[in-house]
Amino acid sequence: MGSIPLTLCTGLLACAAGLAPAAALAADGQGVTVTPASPPAGSVVALRASGCSGTTGTAVSTAFVTDARLAGTGGDLTGQAQVRSTAGAGTYTVQVSCGGSAVTGSVTVVPQTSSQSFRQDVPGVVPASPFAPVHAGGGGTAPLASVDARSAGPDTAQAVTGLLLAAFAVVAVGLLSARRRQGAR
Repeated sequence: MGSIPLTLCTGLLACAAGLAPAAALAADGQGVTVTPASPPAGSVVALRASGCSGTTGTAVSTAFVTDARLAGTGGDLTGQAQVRSTAGAGTYTVQVSCGGSAVTGSVTVVPQTSSQSFRQDVPGVVPASPFAPVHAGGGGTAPLASVDARSAGPDTAQAVTGLLLAAFAVVAVGLLSARRRQGAR
């Protein structure tokens, strides 16, 4: 066989292998679809479970950071999950429990390259990243920050200290003025 027919046959076999899971899903109408099907570790994926009874479900996989909550109607539930950043490359089973029944699927985690971003261009999926700054503690100043200094005003000791300083300033200015007047004569 020449190189062109061999390339065409290999391409057809690859396409058939890629469509086999979708054909199996279409045959019985049940299963779990993960988009993208081959995410890098640490990314967010969209989940769709078909053939579920009920309106809520839970997707469980060792590839996910935590169990994913799914919701929907008409036997189709949707949701999202984040793939663990420490997940190794390989195929992981995804099992969805919904309304007393269970459907399964899989996700194939691929190695992350340095050029890949955690942001996925999947409609309806928001990347798991902070969107507002985290309120940090005040450290040693936290007790001081809890009191609003503008509304509290000075306490008695501060008021007395301020009056004494003002009195000393008045006496000092008075003595300096008197000394200058005597020296000018």
